[in-house]
Order: sequence, then C-alpha cells, then structure tokens
Amino acid sequence: MVCVLWSPLKLHESLTSASVFLNTLTPKFYVALTGTSSLISGLILIFEWWYFRKYGTSFIEQVSVSHLRPLLGGVESGSTAGLFSSVNGDSEPRPSVSECKVWRNPLNLFRGAEYNRYTWVTGKEPLTYYDMNLSAQDHQTFFTGDTQQLRPEDAVMQKAWRERNPQARIRAAYQAIELNHECAAAYVLLAEEEATTITEAERLFKKALIIGKKTPLTGKDINLLLGRIKEAVKMMRDLMKEFPLLGMLNIHENLLEALLELQAYADVQAVLAKYDDISLPKSATICYTSALLKARAVSDKFSPEAASRRGLSTAEMNAVEAIHRAVEFNPHVPKYLLEMKSLILPPEHILKRGDSEAVAYAFFHLQHWKRAEGALNLLHCTWEGTFRIIPYPLEKGHLFYPYPGCTETADRELLPSFHEVSVYPKKELPFFILFTAGLCSFTAMLAMLTHQFPELMGVFAKAVSTGCKMISQYDMAHP
Repeated sequence: MVCVLWSPLKLHESLTSASVFLNTLTPKFYVALTGTSSLISGLILIFEWWYFRKYGTSFIEQVSVSHLRPLLGGVESGSTAGLFSSVNGDSEPRPSVSECKVWRNPLNLFRGAEYNRYTWVTGKEPLTYYDMNLSAQDHQTFFTGDTQQLRPEDAVMQKAWRERNPQARIRAAYQAIELNHECAAAYVLLAEEEATTITEAERLFKKALIIGKKTPLTGKDINLLLGRIKEAVKMMRDLMKEFPLLGMLNIHENLLEALLELQAYADVQAVLAKYDDISLPKSATICYTSALLKARAVSDKFSPEAASRRGLSTAEMNAVEAIHRAVEFNPHVPKYLLEMKSLILPPEHILKRGDSEAVAYAFFHLQHWKRAEGALNLLHCTWEGTFRIIPYPLEKGHLFYPYPGCTETADRELLPSFHEVSVYPKKELPFFILFTAGLCSFTAMLAMLTHQFPELMGVFAKAVSTGCKMISQYDMAHP
C-alpha cells in the first residue's frame, strides 16, 4: 500500500518536511502543546461525566447515534420512544418505553401543609412540573361529573386544576365556593394547597367528605391519614366497602400503613392475605410489608454467626425468601431503609419498581422496620443475596418479570433535580468517558515530563523525527 501511494502522495517529501519541522521546535512548544491537549481533554471529560450523572448516557455517544448514524445510513433506534400513563389513563409522549406506567402515590403529602413548608424552609421545589401536571389530570377526572353539562362551579374547578400558579388555583376554589357553597372539589383543593397545618387540612377534607355523601361524586381524592389513626382506619374501611372502585387508588396501602402504626399486625396480615395474591398487581408496600411480618417473627433472635454454623431454620428461611422477593421487586428500597441513602419527600406519582416508589415507601415505613427489633439487621445481612439469584435482571427475572429498563428515565421526570436517582442495574462507564480520561492522563503526563525534563524530551522528539527520516530513506532505497 505504501509503495502504491508513495508517488501520488509524495510521502518522502512529507516525511522529510515533518522531520525538519520537528527538529526546529523547542521544548516550550511541546509543553504548550501537551498542556493544551490535556486541558481540552480534561474539559471534555468533566462535561461527559456531568452529562452521564445527570442523564445516564454519554453525550458524544448520544450525538453519534442520534445525528451521525442516520447520515451514515443507519436506522435510529426506537427503544426510547414510548408513553408515560397516569392512573386515569391519560398519556403523553416521553422518552421512555410503553411499559413505564406511572401510578398515583396513595401516600403523597399535602401541598400546603407539607410540600410548600419544605420549599419555604429549603428554597427547593420537592415536586416536578410533570408530577404536578399528572395530578391536575387526575383531579379533573376524579371531580368531573358523568353528565355532559357541567355545573358552573365544576367548570371553574376544571380551570383551577390546570393552573400552574398555586395562588390562582386557590382563588379559583374560592370562586367556585361563591357559586356553590357545597362544592366538594373546592374544599379538597383548599385542604391540599392552602391549609398550612394538618389539622386545618383535616377540617376541610371532612367538610368535603360530608358534602360528597350528600351529593355523590364520580370519584374522591381520599389520601388522608388524619392524625387520629383509629378513626382513619375505620373511615378507609368504610370507604373501601362503599366505593369498591377506589381500589384503583390503592387505598389498601394507606390502610396497611395505618395498621402498622397501630401495631395491629394480625389485621395487617389479613389485608395482605387479600391483596398479596398472584393474580393482583404487586407494589413495594405489599412485598416489603410481607417481608417485615416474616422478619419480625425471627429477627429479635437472629444472628448471622449462629445461622452460618447451624443453618437457617424454616421460619428464618421464609423470612429471607420474603426479603429476596421484595428486593427483586424493588431493589432501590433497602438503601433507604438501611439509611445508606438520604430520603426526600415522596412525589405525588410513582413508578412501580422504580426509585420514586422506593422513596415513597421508605418515607413512611422506615419507622415500622425500626420498631421491629432486629428486622433491619436481618435485611442488612440478606438483601444483597438477591442479586446472586438474578445475575441478569434485565433479561430474566426469578419471581417477577425482568426488571424494566425504563425506570431511570421515568424517575428523573418524577423526582426533583437535587435528588440523586438510584439506578439498577448499575451502568458501566461509557467508552468515551474512559477514552477521554486516558487521553487526559496521557497528555498531562507528557506535559509534566516535558516541563520537568525539557532536554530529555527534546532528545526523544528528535529521535522520533530521526526514526521517521530513516524509515523514509530505507523505503527509497528499497522501493
């Protein structure tokens, strides 16, 4: 190949010119050259690392796949196209796959009494716009009548749910109450957004509930643990009997949390017997509460040293298997329960098996695990064993379907930007990050050596140029 291209490309003249040019360069030039190369590659490395931590992919790789590949005749991958769906069935395009269904969080907090208070204290927004937009869609569905002719106050409330400004929503709620003093939807909005204390929110919710019993609604926003736990348990049970369709809101998860707060473990087991069925959808609350009850029976006497000597008893084996089952369903939860990762306020919507669901579960249930003596110790000793059972979670599951690959993208939409989203399974560093890291290190080393030993590096550069010249002369002598 060299012989063929020697004459048209004039390789001899080019190599001769290059060797002459290299011989005239001073060590300062090499210091500047290698230092500049190290700086540029370092800046690229920093940007690539930041982009990877924020978006989970390499910027250079993404640009190459999205823009260069189609130009070169490749087909753009459609794996990132899909839908996020809210609990009411509405959906909108998002960069994810269709299996990512977003559910309303049955344990979400009050905006006025809790989320807004957090914003006042920290200056950070705990809810994303996408999360609040889904809530607005849900509220419109819950409080819209089946008739085509909406009442004037209903039309006002529909507009209120779509408002982005909290004060505009509150003003619209008061406007609806002026039109009809028995507008339950307006009282629900005021309880969630204007009330600054749980007691005040409770009063407004009860007023909305009384109105709702007199003028039945198509749906109700019943996310309330009102402080008086026994009263809340009775209310939820009555509502579940009176309105069976409320099962779509997963109110049984509110009931489980309230019963755990009362330490009514027999009642918790009765609820699990009904909802922890193979034919029903699972959740972190179902799986981890089942694991907690089985761990509670043996955890107070559990010792990893004793278990390794004598083996696990039947009860201990059942508890470990329940923990493995829970971890397979949602592998993000243990780090929050073991306080290896800091908690934030739960979002208003969650993605099952995702980090958002783990945050919502651990926020309320960490105290129940702490209350059961030794339960967290048993979890700490056994949870990582789950990953030996399912070494390739994206390809094949053990007790559940393979872990969905879309959770990271969906969770980044639902969780605030200041939260570090938990990713499972851990992604390997992209090639371009490793390449730029190697290039930056190599050029930095050359710059340092050239600065410290300019004469030696000058001799090395001249040796390289001499070698090039000798190669060209040899090729001329042996065409």
